[in-house]
Amino acid sequence: MSEATLFASQDEMLAEQSIAGRPLPDLVAEVQSLYLEDDRPWVIGFSGGKDSTAVLSLIYTAIEKLPAQQRHKHVYVVSSDTLVETPIVVDMVSSTLERINNNAEEQGLPFSGHQVTPEPNDTFWVNLLGKGYPAPTQSFRWCTERMKIDPVSSFILDKVTRHGEVVVVLGARSQESASRAQVIAKHKVDGSLLSKHSSLPGAYTYMPIEDWTFDEVWMYLLGAPTPWGGTHHQLFELYKDSNAGECPIVIDTKTPSCGNSRFGCWTCTVVTKDRAMEGLIESGELWMKRLKAFRDLLYRTTLPHNKSKYRNHKRRTGKVQYARGQIDDDSTVEKKVIPGPYWMAYRQAWLKKLLEIQKNLNDGGNPIRLIHEDELKHIRREWLNDPNEPDALDAMPAIYASVYGYKLDWMQDSAGVLTQQDAEALNAACLEHGAPVDLAVKLLQLEQSLDGLSKRHGVFKRIDTLLNQDWGDLGTLHAKKHEAAMTLHNMGSAKSKATDLFQENEKYQGKVRNAKSVYDELLAGLEMQYEALN
Repeated sequence: MSEATLFASQDEMLAEQSIAGRPLPDLVAEVQSLYLEDDRPWVIGFSGGKDSTAVLSLIYTAIEKLPAQQRHKHVYVVSSDTLVETPIVVDMVSSTLERINNNAEEQGLPFSGHQVTPEPNDTFWVNLLGKGYPAPTQSFRWCTERMKIDPVSSFILDKVTRHGEVVVVLGARSQESASRAQVIAKHKVDGSLLSKHSSLPGAYTYMPIEDWTFDEVWMYLLGAPTPWGGTHHQLFELYKDSNAGECPIVIDTKTPSCGNSRFGCWTCTVVTKDRAMEGLIESGELWMKRLKAFRDLLYRTTLPHNKSKYRNHKRRTGKVQYARGQIDDDSTVEKKVIPGPYWMAYRQAWLKKLLEIQKNLNDGGNPIRLIHEDELKHIRREWLNDPNEPDALDAMPAIYASVYGYKLDWMQDSAGVLTQQDAEALNAACLEHGAPVDLAVKLLQLEQSLDGLSKRHGVFKRIDTLLNQDWGDLGTLHAKKHEAAMTLHNMGSAKSKATDLFQENEKYQGKVRNAKSVYDELLAGLEMQYEALN
């Protein structure tokens, strides 16, 4: 596609173009008036997609045209990098932010671009491979808040703390979806261009293109060169190749998030098929086939008939959880187990596969980082201290070395780590005594964590907590549950018989009325039987 634009400059486009029935100079004047209204700094949410790019270009142009002395407050351009974004989009966003920073410095404009990322313990891979969280689904979309909302919200709240209030500029459009239109309308402030933010105190939102149509957004983007240099043709080509929309910048739980085949995380399993990635592959980005295959593998683990294969029968609490309350019918108990985290063996195998994909891409000339070293170190820590399957052999360093041929500088962490010989001895001892190996490792870890302490406060309570978790395979646990249910049933029968024995005996009526438990009633019944024998 030609890099030519309809107009040679932003000035020419502004002079000629109207959008949503409104001359562009009128909208630029609105932006300038709102900017000059007070001292609240602005934060522009930039996802790299068409809508947020249009808003960024509009705001940049409007403020650039103000006299230097009137550019009195800062405009932060913030982009959320989940660390699993589609690599092509990451490159484009990073390039745009770099251009904005360079151009703003040269021109003396009050703009700065910033990329925020999730907290190290909240990244996609630390949660999925480290903690064993299942791949996100429509009913359990744990990723959005941790990886998108929280980092941007923290950035905005930091500016609120420093300045009192901020204006957040978003590329939301009413036409994009009915739910988005409802959110926009709900938080409008009467008589103002701003809306109250739904969850961040001190933050107000401004949506200057909410009435624009899809075609009008592209008409604006392709109408003239970008105000920071270059054109938007790369963005257009990306959309054309992928047949998808963007994943918007998300700042609250009410904003419709990704899914529906939008640009976003290449690992997204909320949708059945990632049509954006498929479109890029069809357009020639064949290297993405490896990413798609890995993403599809994760998606298959979310299918109902596969959950019991890939996921532990226990939750991370160490307990088996059932869909509905106490279950007395043992014949249906298996159908009601709520699966927990991924089994450790799958997590370790998937990490190795991910590292192999990354190495192959890098060796083939694609310098793409799929997982970061600090994430590997957090995953290792999660494995070593896993509540159900502690990684006693410390597999992480060996997995990494098997792919890359060298070791990273791993932090020394010997808590609960065994040699192969130690592990074999422990396995043999646990087999001989019928004890779960994972329980033995957790007890060893507890002992080592308390080593050297003069006061071992609460140690017995912690031991009791471990012992009372559900150890063993699901069949064994079901058998124990059935046995406990039968015992309870037998006690109930015994109670009923004992009650019948002394119901007519006035001597024991007080004891029956004051009985605090089944055992009190049984004791009263046995006393009566004993006296009857005498």
